[in-house]
Amino acid sequence: MASNPSYEQSKQVAEGSRETEWSRPSFGKELFLGNFRLDLIHPQPEPDPAAVRKGEAFLERLRGFLTERVDPQQIEREAKIPDDVLTGLGELGALGMKIPEEYGGLGLSQVYYNKALATAGTWHSSIAVLLSAHQSIGLPEPLRGFGSEEQKREWLPKLARDHVSAFLLTEPDVGSDPARMSTTAVPTADGTGYRINGTKLWATNGVIAAVVVVMAVVPRSEGHPGGITAFICPADREGVTVLHRNSFMGLRGIENSVTRFDDVFVPTADVIGAEGKGLRIALTTLNTGRLSLPAICLATAKYSLKIAREWSAERTQWGRPIGEHDPIAQKLARLAGTAFGLEAMLDVSSRLADDKRNDIRIEAALAKLYASELGWAAVDDMVQIRGGRAFETAESLARRGEKPVPAEQLLRDMRINRIFEGSTEIMHLLIAREAVDQHLQVAGDVLLDDLGLADRARAAARAGAFYARWFPALTTGAGQRPSSFGEFGDLAGHLRYVERSARKLARSTFYAMGRYQARLERKGQLLGRIVDIGAELYAMACACVYADTLARQQPGRQQEAFEMADLFCRQARRRADRLFTELWANDDESQYAVAQQVLAGRHRWFEQDVLDPAGDGPMMPTHARPAAEPVPGSTVDAGAAR
Repeated sequence: MASNPSYEQSKQVAEGSRETEWSRPSFGKELFLGNFRLDLIHPQPEPDPAAVRKGEAFLERLRGFLTERVDPQQIEREAKIPDDVLTGLGELGALGMKIPEEYGGLGLSQVYYNKALATAGTWHSSIAVLLSAHQSIGLPEPLRGFGSEEQKREWLPKLARDHVSAFLLTEPDVGSDPARMSTTAVPTADGTGYRINGTKLWATNGVIAAVVVVMAVVPRSEGHPGGITAFICPADREGVTVLHRNSFMGLRGIENSVTRFDDVFVPTADVIGAEGKGLRIALTTLNTGRLSLPAICLATAKYSLKIAREWSAERTQWGRPIGEHDPIAQKLARLAGTAFGLEAMLDVSSRLADDKRNDIRIEAALAKLYASELGWAAVDDMVQIRGGRAFETAESLARRGEKPVPAEQLLRDMRINRIFEGSTEIMHLLIAREAVDQHLQVAGDVLLDDLGLADRARAAARAGAFYARWFPALTTGAGQRPSSFGEFGDLAGHLRYVERSARKLARSTFYAMGRYQARLERKGQLLGRIVDIGAELYAMACACVYADTLARQQPGRQQEAFEMADLFCRQARRRADRLFTELWANDDESQYAVAQQVLAGRHRWFEQDVLDPAGDGPMMPTHARPAAEPVPGSTVDAGAAR
């Protein structure tokens, strides 16, 4: 990789790692094209009864384990998940929830894997993150999708039992731009393997991992196509050193590392997939792996609702429970709607993942984006409702005889979800790229600045033939017929809104492409609004479908389920309407201009009275390899010392 790649080089690396084929239908893709394919998500696939029994039995064991053997306040106090808890999770089978039974795992469905993460996350977020980092992005998932049979048989039974894994991609100078990656894997002269050198940052589970997936760049040479490649690397290999255990605002129990590789030998047999396929493996793994984070966000949103409801009913001010005062009541309603909407989106997306008939890359990405944003707002509302007691730690509350509600911990733990596994800003760009994929296939050449006149004319003719058929179809649809979606009863109006808005969104995207052409990819705020509208529409469709499913499963709850879906959809419609307005009525250009002035130092005078406790100097480290001693007691400490 280039040491300081250009924008175009970085874009080429990202493009080369995308899944380019759409071999299965996608509700999300069709939605952004203006086609409301409700048939792709309704009726929901029926879960396999055996999978339900297995999942429910495991959830019961997990709940018992958490309540009887795990002290969440101890984890907060010591900033560590105790060793006996980690051992117990392995004995319970929690490390192998997603690993097939034939390889020693539990083989849970995506639906029940998510339920288990939600249960663990409510007890303490660090436990859910440990399990998710191990199974959703750690070694098990890449092996399931891309590993050889030999790799699966060697590693999956160990991973299901007691081998915690970690995923090592990020570097001190590499975040969402893998083209800057500096960790290298140089083939050995005898052809038996590679020598890895480099430093990886923010590896969740890295301190305690027995084995890691490490991404490194193989230089192109004769017989080696090169590129970012995924390697299996046992953590006790000579030359692997955990330099530092990172500490964070929240998730205080996670074992997150800075890990250095010094001439670490990895045999050819430990390459996952093939040379140059590492980034594609990582992104493909995240297509379903991203559903684990919405599960954790949902659990926190539902817990926040419970806290807020109980507190608002018991706390009395001015002669009435505070929940009867309008400002608090509005927040309670927003919390209730949010929790239902997130559960609906997760349930629909997870069943699609289990059904395996749809491509869910857009749906999973939308769920991650949406759950992290609305989940954060939900916890913030809960903290505001609970007031000063939400700012006090659970341990402090307990010491003075009050219920140890961990409100401030929930806020701290939730904040990272808008950043990791793709920050909100990166998710906007990633989803936008997938949303306009059809347009780029049809009209991409027209948008190229360096295309010759004759080639541009031919490309325009091809694009014109497509848009002559596609665009007129966006003028009318089922959403304009009062009888459409009548089987959904009182929720039919919301689905008609989704159908109309999907066509409006597709038209708006087309207008934006025509207006900005090649410059559109630099209009991140505009693209973010397009994606956010799509997220609201997908969430509304999920809420109506999920309410219908609940009504079929529990007829006595139909009215209550429909009330919750209606509440959420009304909230989502207002957000979507505001976003539609802001597509074209905004201050994006003027704000961008001011931001560049700020960057250039024009307004540094305004900061002159700031007393900076961090001191002077650059924000980015100037050293490529941090010099530090191994972390005592880490799983790689002994190996690094050899």
